[in-house]
Amino acid sequence: MAASNPLAWTAKSLRRAISSAGVALWSWNIDSDRFAMDESGFELWNLPHSDEIKFEELSSKIVSADRDRVRAAFTATRAIMGAYEIDFRIMIGDDIRWVSARGIGDDSGLHDRLAYGIFLNVTGRKQAEEGHELLAGEMSHRVKNLLAIATGLTQISSRSTTTAQEMAKDLTQRLTSLGRAHDLVRPLPGNQGTAALLGDLLSILLSPYDDVAAFSGRIRVSVPRMGVGEGSATTLALVIHELATNSVKYGALSASTGTLDVSGILVDEYIKLVWTERGGPPVTPGETTGYGSKLVRRSVNGQLGGAIDYNWSPHGVIVTLLVKAAKLAD
Repeated sequence: MAASNPLAWTAKSLRRAISSAGVALWSWNIDSDRFAMDESGFELWNLPHSDEIKFEELSSKIVSADRDRVRAAFTATRAIMGAYEIDFRIMIGDDIRWVSARGIGDDSGLHDRLAYGIFLNVTGRKQAEEGHELLAGEMSHRVKNLLAIATGLTQISSRSTTTAQEMAKDLTQRLTSLGRAHDLVRPLPGNQGTAALLGDLLSILLSPYDDVAAFSGRIRVSVPRMGVGEGSATTLALVIHELATNSVKYGALSASTGTLDVSGILVDEYIKLVWTERGGPPVTPGETTGYGSKLVRRSVNGQLGGAIDYNWSPHGVIVTLLVKAAKLAD
């Protein structure tokens, strides 16, 4: 009768269920400081099987920033009533793996001076959480930038119009152009092929900030004729969007006399784009460790295979972008 009961666990079936769930078992001798783990535990920690292992041997795998916290937490669990959970990072070669250690605290739960618990590989969950935090931070940053841009565009429109109706029409056109540009700062749906020619892409992105009525040629774009792939178009648009936002806030595009030149040349396997601002307010070295600057550097270095350099010239900032031509076409 018991054999037909699906919940009549045997030691073998229980171990099979634990292994299927990705759970690693461990015990800790609080007197000798020795750990014992099952096979899943040694696989998780990428260690050769051993009948017993010292905490310090495991500790050497823990990321140094987490090591003292984990040691203190394991010691503190003896005073915890009920369940506890500790998340930390371990190094497996060059990769980081997140581990969650769980068990029951309080010395009354000890058996023959042994504390018991489990290890779980929670790398996927932690990476998802980090991705969500990064996305939330990026969205917050972009919303703040859009508000700053809207203010800057209103000021530009007020300089280039004489009546409320003209200003309303001009501002609406600029905001519409901003919407077109903003669409380029997010991935294209599906496989839509090459996104645009480089010059067209830059012109669309910068069109909301042009002040043609004030004087001709406020923003000038002169780059080689070459295609930009859909993947790199999103990244490049994000970079240009960030540079233009900073210019509207603090640089040449914040002043009626300011000009912007974006030029480009091919240098071996790279395309060199130079963003030159002139005629704006006096320039002082800017902050390059903020969220926006980090986002730009990460995008240029990681996704465009290049580099970015800022020259805080007294006449206006000069930003040099080196981008791999092959990456730009992807």
